[in-house]
Formats: sequence, C-alpha cells, structure tokens
Amino acid sequence: MILAFVLAGCMETTSHEPASIRPAADGRFHVYPGDDVQSVLNAAAASDMKQVIIHEGAYRAPARRQAFIWLNAAHDGIHLTGEGSVVLHADNPEVSSATQPGYPAVVNHILYFGDGITSATRVSGLRLTGANAFVTESEETEIQPELASPRLKKTRFFYSDGGGIKVFGRSSPVIEQLDIVDNYASPCGGGVSIEHLGFSDNPVVFRDCIFRNNRCRITGSGVDVLPGSSAQFFNCLFIGNIANLGTDDVSDEGFEYNKTHGCGALTVFPDSAVHAERCTFAFNWNGVDDKSRRNIYRDSIFWKNTAVGGVSPGERYELDILSAVNVRGCFIHGQINDLRESISSEQNTLNAVDPEFDSQFVPRATEYANAGYRPTGRWTLPADSFSAEADRSLIP
Repeated sequence: MILAFVLAGCMETTSHEPASIRPAADGRFHVYPGDDVQSVLNAAAASDMKQVIIHEGAYRAPARRQAFIWLNAAHDGIHLTGEGSVVLHADNPEVSSATQPGYPAVVNHILYFGDGITSATRVSGLRLTGANAFVTESEETEIQPELASPRLKKTRFFYSDGGGIKVFGRSSPVIEQLDIVDNYASPCGGGVSIEHLGFSDNPVVFRDCIFRNNRCRITGSGVDVLPGSSAQFFNCLFIGNIANLGTDDVSDEGFEYNKTHGCGALTVFPDSAVHAERCTFAFNWNGVDDKSRRNIYRDSIFWKNTAVGGVSPGERYELDILSAVNVRGCFIHGQINDLRESISSEQNTLNAVDPEFDSQFVPRATEYANAGYRPTGRWTLPADSFSAEADRSLIP
C-alpha cells in the first residue's frame, strides 16, 4: 500500500543550483526532487562537509540496480537528514516492466550500508517503501568495493535480503526516525536485514523508528538479524509485519526454520546480540523469535501479535526466546505469551491488561506509563497504518 499523501512529492519546487556541484551557502549539501541522490552523497563524501539535507518530496530509483542509495567506507561520517515528508521508493514503473520479477520495484534495497560504516554515519527522517523482492547482482564494485576480510562473503542473502535496508559487514550506522513501511523481501528481512558476519562488536542503532506492514517469505518480516550480527532498538514500533508467506526454500532439505509456529517481526539468529528497550510489538505475525544468548528486552510491550497471512500451522506467539534472563519490565499478552516458557513472571507482566492504544500506538492505560513506544512527532500514522492480512497479490 502506498499512501496517497506520499504523492505530494510531485510538487513544484523553486529553482536551485544542482546540489551535487558544491555545498549551499549554509555549508551543507541539499537534495531536491529531481536531483540524483547518490551523486550528492558521493560529492559530500569527497568533501569536508558531510551534512546532506534531502528536501520534502517523493524520490524514486532512476534505474534498475542493487540499491537506490548506498553508503560504504568512502561515505563514512555522512549525516543524511530528511526535511519534511521525504519518501524514498523502491518502485519506479517508468523503468520497470510488468513481466519483470519484483515489478514494479527496481532495486534490491532502498538503503545499503556497506563495510566500513561507523556510528559517525547517521540517517534520519526518511520513509522507505515499495521493495518487492527485485534482485540484481549488478554494480558490485561501486556499491560494495573489494572486501579485505575473507570472512565477508557475498551470498544469496547479500543480494536478496533487506527490502528497506541492508547492512553488511563491519557496519554500524545510527538510524533515527525512519518509517519503514510496505516492503517485501524473499527470503528474509522484509524491512531490514543485518549481516555482520561475525563483526558484531559495534551494533546498528535504531532509534525512534517505525516498522510496519513489511513482509517476507521466511524470517524477520520487520528486521532480520543474521548469525553473528548485532542491533539495538530504542523507542521503536513494530506493527502489521507478516513473516512466513511461503515455505522455507533456504534451509537444508527436510528442515524448515521455526516450522511449526513461524518467525516474528524481529528474528534474531544464534551468535547474535540484540538490545530492545521501550519498544512496542503489536498485531504482527508473531512478535520476536530469538535464538541468541546475548539479548536484552526491557520495558517493552508485546500485544496480540496474532495477525494472519503466513503458512506456519501453529498458533501465534509473543516471544519465542531461547535465553530470557534479560527480559525485564515487559508487558506481554497474546495467544501464546512465552513459547519456550523461559520468561520470568516476576520480572514481567504476563497476560497484561489492554494497553488501550491511541491512533499513534501510545498506551493510555496507566500501567504502561514507563513501557513501550512513544512517537517523536516525525511521522504520524494514518488510520489504516497496518493491515491485518498480507496482500498476497504483491508477492511474485
């Protein structure tokens, strides 16, 4: 679903000098609808001024390629900030074809963070939408230059996972106030895929982000944290994300990952690390499945993650967590609260009362005063902000 008001990006804009030539009078680089975003980022990377402002409007990838926007070691330290309603689309019917797999999407990932990105790199204030399992293996050296470590190998997941965002290798950006909505990836990571491949000392940080209506064939409809990866989530909202839209076509023959009950809006694989604090998971196809032993879930809400749409035959769960010693201060209520019966009922509230969410998913019940997501005012959710069932017509 592409929201109607996003089309406001077609608005007229005042004339301006092409931003890719040099910084503006305020010392920053500026991007306006019609500019090539990547060219501006490349120019900023080659200068001493790393601040890039992308102005209100809708932006679409100009060609079929691996990523709409990419940041690798050469771009480290850039601050990319959206001003107003800035929407980056993975789809572009003008350069796509209805016969092409993934139509109308033309990029694997809307935003790619490659090897060599540190926490000095920050992206904020964007909406990412429209990914639909388009996959190409072009532009290898431009998007991701040669990798120095033999541990960093480009497999199927490098290309296919992460419709909204792909994080690869030694990469730990700070991502703030993003609305990642209506993206599909196959097999995994409809919204985001994190693939550190063992370089997990420095996590990706998500702050004040929304993950909604994202879908995937197997694991991690909102976010997929692959083995040997790490991520932190502060004040984030996961709603309406649907995993397990198809059978497992990745695992060894005869085995299906989480076959009975399926995967969650957040999937965390073994040997990974996740910290989620004051987040809300509501109305997804399952909440969190986590097979790591380095995790923290604090002051978060898991509420009725019982959405339909996937193929797994078992009932839905709020948490399927292998090691739950660091699950504390959470409010949990669903068909199955605790699939592995590993969560302390003394440190958490099981069968929690109705949070009485308002339209922005702020709980009005007093019990939740110190738990769950609170909006920052950057993005306002529309009345139909999530769907109860995945739109299977979009899936190739």
